This record gives sequence, structure tokens and C-alpha cells, in this order.
Amino acid sequence: MIQELRIYTLLPGKMPEYTKLAEEVGTKVRGDRYGKREGGWVAEIGALNQFWHLWTYEDLNERARLRGELSQNKDWTEGYVAKIRPMLVRQEIAFLNPFLPFKPPRERGHIYEMRRYRTHVGAAKAWSEHFKAAMPTREKYSENVCAWTVEGPDPNSVCHLWAYKDLNHRAEARTAAAKDPEWQAFLGKSGPLLAEMSSTVMLPVSYSPMG
Repeated sequence: MIQELRIYTLLPGKMPEYTKLAEEVGTKVRGDRYGKREGGWVAEIGALNQFWHLWTYEDLNERARLRGELSQNKDWTEGYVAKIRPMLVRQEIAFLNPFLPFKPPRERGHIYEMRRYRTHVGAAKAWSEHFKAAMPTREKYSENVCAWTVEGPDPNSVCHLWAYKDLNHRAEARTAAAKDPEWQAFLGKSGPLLAEMSSTVMLPVSYSPMG
């Protein structure tokens, strides 16, 4: 399995129009026939005017085949892509390899936080091993959805997705984890492996499988 994270930056003020088209046109045309949609979110804290979506494929060969088929679908190319293209400022793609199980929340009603870290060259594997070992400690405080090493475009990156009830829950969970000696030990080992860190808090759209 490989997952694809797509981040679209829109012109200011275009998010309502984009999400309406995505729900009423794009989602109906594409469904899960051209890759499985795992989530769709609007960025709330972090870079603004961004729409994030996550897709699952069996592998990169399946992705290439399915996207080739999708590109031949005129309902998609003319009825959807041609309409959203003028709204887009930038498109970013990352190919993700899960190193923790992918565990979407069973219930709806969450906010999500995607944390993306760039490690020093060659350190992504070591960081992910430390992170994996520390998960039993960290998940005492909040639910991890998944963690990935990045296949591309930056092979020295990792990212991890968290589900929270709300921003208060996030603050409480992170404060409690920061006081845990085992989590502090993880931070001491993993911190020196990192070069950059970023975080985006996201709200799911109504048609997101992860709500």
C-alpha cells in the first residue's frame, strides 16, 4: 500500500466554491473507483486557503493506471478539473509509506493535525523507529491515525496524523504527553535528528470519510 497526500492552495475566498464543486461534481465522478479517498480537510491553523486530501493505492503502478483512466473521463476533465483549475495557486503531492498502522477513527466529529518533519539527511528511518517505539506512551493521551516516511518529493521527511475531539483536547493531550518521562526520553533521542517541523490543524469536509 502507498498513500498520496495532495495539498491544494487556493486563491483567497475560493474555498467555498471549490469544496462545493468537489462534493457535488468531483466526488460523484471519481468516488473510490480511481483510488480510495481516505480524507478531505480544510486547513484551519497553519497555511490558509489550503485543501488537503489523502488517497490510498495498492502501489504506484496502480496509481498510474487509475489516474490514466481518470484522465480519459470527460466528466472529470471537463466537468470538474476545468472548473477548479482557475481557483488553484499551487498543487503539492507527497507519496507516503506507512510505518504505523493506518487507523481512521471509528466515529465522526474530530479535528485533525498533520505534523510534517524534515529530518537530517539519512535520519528518517532512525526517527521513525524511535517514534514507533514511543507510540504506546503517546497514545495514552490521544489517537494516532497513521505515521509515514515520505517516498517523495523529500525522502528525508516523515509525517504523522492525529485525531482530536477539539482544540482543547489537543492542548490537554500534548500538555500531558510533555510531562510523561517516557515521552520526554523519546524527544531527547529524536529531536537531534530533525531539521524542520511544521503543523497544520485541519477540519474535515462533510464528505470526508474521516470526519
